[in-house]
Amino acid sequence: AAPSAPARPKAGGGGHRPFGGPAPAPDAPVLPNVKAIIAVASGKGGVGKSTTATNLAIGLAQEGLRVGLMDADIHGPSLHRMLGTEAKPEVREGRLQPMQVWGLSAVSIGMLVDEKQAMIWRGPMVMGAINQFLTDVDWGPLDVLVVDMPPGTGDAQLSLMQKVPLAGAVIVSTPQDIALIDARRGVSMFEKMKVPVLGLIENMSYFCCPNCGHNTELFGHGGAKKEAETMGVPFLGEVPLLADIRSTGDAGTPIVASAPESEGAKAFRRIAQATAAALKDKLTTVG
Repeated sequence: AAPSAPARPKAGGGGHRPFGGPAPAPDAPVLPNVKAIIAVASGKGGVGKSTTATNLAIGLAQEGLRVGLMDADIHGPSLHRMLGTEAKPEVREGRLQPMQVWGLSAVSIGMLVDEKQAMIWRGPMVMGAINQFLTDVDWGPLDVLVVDMPPGTGDAQLSLMQKVPLAGAVIVSTPQDIALIDARRGVSMFEKMKVPVLGLIENMSYFCCPNCGHNTELFGHGGAKKEAETMGVPFLGEVPLLADIRSTGDAGTPIVASAPESEGAKAFRRIAQATAAALKDKLTTVG
């Protein structure tokens, strides 16, 4: 039977095994059956990071890749809602089984705890939970594991980068200057940790009126592209501010899967194709 809630993890994820499986060897490689692990990050909250991570992952799966989606935003999990998963994952032979949804293998702390329960955990406990998602989940062979990172540039992000051999990071921002300042910090953090920055995404790039089709640049436009050029990192694309992106996310039917011909879905799919191209060397390895 699936657990009703995860055990309170210890720092480092060692010791107690919440799902009953054996502890991995200290020098065991992390996720050896995954060709590329990428982080979807933002310098601040509220820029659409989780929406982007969800639709990017589905877009990569639609490119024919085996894709996993891991919610590392322990304090603010939302992927379970965006994916529309209500059932709890099963445990088999001490390994948590990812939920199979929209062509993805997905895990979120939100699948294991009551949605109204606040995750009042300190940093070491958060990292312990993330470690368990890495070592105690039966991910199986994957081409890409998309990790929805916590917002910001704190301890959890640094610890995850030290633990996981990331193939690259995708930074999500909105066009306005205040968001781009934080995006710049995010790029700097990954560069200092020797993680390749696959590129920037400008979310809420413009508002498309559903009645007349006129585009309005509510938050400015092109800021992320200019910032990417300034920092010397790729620009992966822009996503418009559309009511359908929000409503499909709230309904648990991500727009890339539920409305593939929509403007929003096409934008995410272009970004997925650019991301897959950036990972080409990793994805062409045998496995």
